[in-house]
Amino acid sequence: MMRLQILSAMMLALLAWTASPAASAQQVPLQDKPFAEHKIVLQLSDGDAKKQALVLSVANNLLKAYDPDKVAIEVVTFGPGIDLLLSGSERRKQVESLIAQGVRFDICLNTVDTIERETGQRPEFIPAATPVQVGVGQILFLAENGYTVVRP
Repeated sequence: MMRLQILSAMMLALLAWTASPAASAQQVPLQDKPFAEHKIVLQLSDGDAKKQALVLSVANNLLKAYDPDKVAIEVVTFGPGIDLLLSGSERRKQVESLIAQGVRFDICLNTVDTIERETGQRPEFIPAATPVQVGVGQILFLAENGYTVVRP
């Protein structure tokens, strides 16, 4: 009887341990927008200035088209796309303005870590940006929770 209890406890511990990575892959909770009728995630994986401008324009247009309380917008940056969120970005004021209006900007820490490994220096990013460990993982999480993925 005691062995069965020990075995059961070990199996529960193993189950909890194997379930942990999936739960911890997403560290950032969903936006608190209970009245949002539309949920959009904008993917930015390109360092091109025109693509960055387009993403900002799309986010701005969505805020104009819908009441900001009725739309949840999240911009997920990874790879060269994180350039938009670096402290020295020429579009920093636009990003901060959109953040003030409720748009969330995520920055992929895997990309930040890669840049640090390659250059020996950790890039500084806008403090208002939300760090996520895996940018593509964040997009997947959002898509699984009702967000429409748009790649302008």
